[in-house]
Amino acid sequence: MTVYSRITGTGSYLPPRRITNADLVADLATRGIETSDDWIVERTGIRARHFADPGVFASDLGLEAARQALQAAGLTPSELDLIIVATSTPDMVFPSTACILQHKLGAAGGAAFDVQAVCSGFVYALTVADAMIRSGAARRALVVGAELFSRLLDFQDRTTCVLFGDGAGAVVLEASEQPGILASDLHADGRHVGILCVPGHVAGGQVLGDPLLKMDGQAVFKLAVGVLEDAARAALDKAGRTPQDIDWLIPHQANIRIIQSTARKLRLPMERVVVTVDQHGNTSAASIPLALDAGVRDGRIRPGQTLLLEGVGGGFTWGAVLLNL
Repeated sequence: MTVYSRITGTGSYLPPRRITNADLVADLATRGIETSDDWIVERTGIRARHFADPGVFASDLGLEAARQALQAAGLTPSELDLIIVATSTPDMVFPSTACILQHKLGAAGGAAFDVQAVCSGFVYALTVADAMIRSGAARRALVVGAELFSRLLDFQDRTTCVLFGDGAGAVVLEASEQPGILASDLHADGRHVGILCVPGHVAGGQVLGDPLLKMDGQAVFKLAVGVLEDAARAALDKAGRTPQDIDWLIPHQANIRIIQSTARKLRLPMERVVVTVDQHGNTSAASIPLALDAGVRDGRIRPGQTLLLEGVGGGFTWGAVLLNL
């Protein structure tokens, strides 16, 4: 019997503290940085984002999203045999945030590890979990994207500090006789490390280098719109599908212009694209599962529909996953 993997539950969590553009503009003004709501919306499509309070960790956000996903799947934490967390903002250098989350869930025993592919992290993690279920190494997996990018922002740089937010999304992936995940396509090109990075590290108890996010926005945009289309078409080709078979495109929520450009290239109307960037900002590895859960819970995304998930991020990494819900 051929074993497939299917998503059986989704969940998400946003920290309670919502920061509107007006809030951010006022804060930046106190730092001598000028910007405006119109400037942010025009260039990014972002109107608000959520920031976690001090003392809150990625595993805390992931815990709330995981509980929702498990409830939706009708599972208890003890039934999981795999936890993968996609994050660039882990609780600690080590152990993994996945192990910390496993402990908070009370789900000890199964494999648990992190995946670091920045904004492509959830697509990478979902692909790994699918492969492990198909191989028989796991039967019930929790895949989480959880980020605290507010901790990495340089609030003297208006081109980056307005873009990002905090949050977490999760899915439960289970072995099935019916195809769920149909195909995936993952890539990376380390030649572009410098266009989106946090060039700092810990050594001897001190932070060496610069621990704040750096981005060449024009270079990221130029690369993103090309590779996202390529990955999407590659995943469709592997599954023997076409863009017309897609019910919903769920892209990484980085910038409305990138989202619109990708949809145009695939000839998909924006009515078939799930967009949350306006309210969430860029939540890196959390953005796709956050958008997925938003669509599921408001009734737009329904069982039996075909979804294309795609992400691009620092590394430079990118990828897509085609699935039937």
